[in-house]
Amino acid sequence: MDVVDVWTGERASALQRAQRLTNEAFADRLGTAVRTVAKWNANPESQPGSELQQALDTLLYQAPDQVKARFSLLVETTDEASHPEASEGHRKRDTAEAERRITADPNIGAALDWVEREAGWASGTARNQVLDRLSALEPHSLRDRRFRRNRVDQHQLAEALATYYRDGRTGWGTYTAGIEDARRAVTSVFTSPDWLDLRCPLTPDHDQFALERTPAAYGHGLDEFTTEQAVQRIAETLEEDTRLVNAPLYRLLDADVGSGKLGGSFGMTEFVQYALTMDLLEGEMVDAIAEDRSTLPGQLPLRDHYLPDAAAVLDTRQRLCAGGPLALCAIARPGRGRRPADYVLLVQERGGHVLNASRRLAPIPKSFHEPLIDQREDTQLSATLQREMEEELFGREDVDNTISPQRSADPMHLSRLSEPMRWLTENDSDRQWLMECTGLGLNLVSGNYEFASLIVIHDEEFWQRFGGQVEANWESSKLQQYSSMDRVLLAELCADVAWSNEGLFAFLQGLRRLSELDSPRVDAPAIEWEIQQ
Repeated sequence: MDVVDVWTGERASALQRAQRLTNEAFADRLGTAVRTVAKWNANPESQPGSELQQALDTLLYQAPDQVKARFSLLVETTDEASHPEASEGHRKRDTAEAERRITADPNIGAALDWVEREAGWASGTARNQVLDRLSALEPHSLRDRRFRRNRVDQHQLAEALATYYRDGRTGWGTYTAGIEDARRAVTSVFTSPDWLDLRCPLTPDHDQFALERTPAAYGHGLDEFTTEQAVQRIAETLEEDTRLVNAPLYRLLDADVGSGKLGGSFGMTEFVQYALTMDLLEGEMVDAIAEDRSTLPGQLPLRDHYLPDAAAVLDTRQRLCAGGPLALCAIARPGRGRRPADYVLLVQERGGHVLNASRRLAPIPKSFHEPLIDQREDTQLSATLQREMEEELFGREDVDNTISPQRSADPMHLSRLSEPMRWLTENDSDRQWLMECTGLGLNLVSGNYEFASLIVIHDEEFWQRFGGQVEANWESSKLQQYSSMDRVLLAELCADVAWSNEGLFAFLQGLRRLSELDSPRVDAPAIEWEIQQ
């Protein structure tokens, strides 16, 4: 092939491989940025601008015959693999069901509207772009990608992110921990010693975050590449029938935390904005690891755009920083048979239809921090955790905004609470149960803020009365219990690479704090955290 009608990212990447050039060398030959070449590798359907089209024509024309031969072979192979319908006479897939959901689902509509606003498109453009992408999607390719992603474990992801952000900041680093039997846990949670072991009761006297109604705007709008990726995410959401619900979210602006206190401020954002921007960073990184591609700065276009360095990670006011609390839940239960009296520790495996931490281990409850009714009052982390206990553990579907809109004036009113939550509310004493924040970190995966927390129910009566009613909701594919007295099994769990990074952070911090309570119900392994700079 000596002539190319239209250069795409796929064809440009084929020419790069035919030339056997690195991203840096190929960019130098074309007189463009390394980031541009990385975009072509990440987005095969993109089209370079007119000047680069001409530069690619020239580079192909001047190439030796053996390079042209390799290029022709690569293009023919990728065209057949990417577009089998062209050679087999297949029609594009029927998109009638997707069109129905686009019309009927207000959450998909909100996502399309947001893309059009940010991209400056005319009404209806995003819808047409999504349908075009959807008709070209190959379900088996998405399944294959999902299998590849599942093979990338938490340790690999944490190590790759630590390398990407190797510039660091003095006094800050990723949370790691030594487990007593020489095991070691690493995470992608960026934190500092001042943000750890907070021992902060989640009560109004200690949880003092404020709400800013008109926070400063932040940058990082959509460019051509990030717009394409947002459209692709919507198309894949429709294809895989992933649950996407738009809702107001708190975004962290400032944090002023220390031992026994939580302070700072939140602003507001929308979930679709998070889902179509920052939440894409994990998939990009995991795909690069799975395909054995470089994960260094300059090779990951989305991350280079939204979260390029440690300074950007820490500058939460100037970027979108969503997140929330997640808590290790420990419930006292009496001894039975050979098992002594202990706390049952609950760990979930996240389901495949959630956008966040899919198929990973996490404590339960795990939540995005969002208001239920009162935006100012619900800035308290305790409000989110109690709501999530109702939803994720006690079966309250009416507080799950992914199922139906909230219509109750006070969904957490005593008269509406589940039996287990009513018991906790009526027995609100530290002797019977408590909620604490054990640490704060910024997750390098998507830049999220993570409030590691601990929920401890000391009174055995709770498990005896309500243990049979504790059941995970649709977000979990499996719920597992561990004994706080099983030192060996807990040590193995601490080193399990199936965790999400934030889940492991919360579990380790929660288990450290549970051990500090000096209860005869706890025989946990020693955990010593370090900040890896």
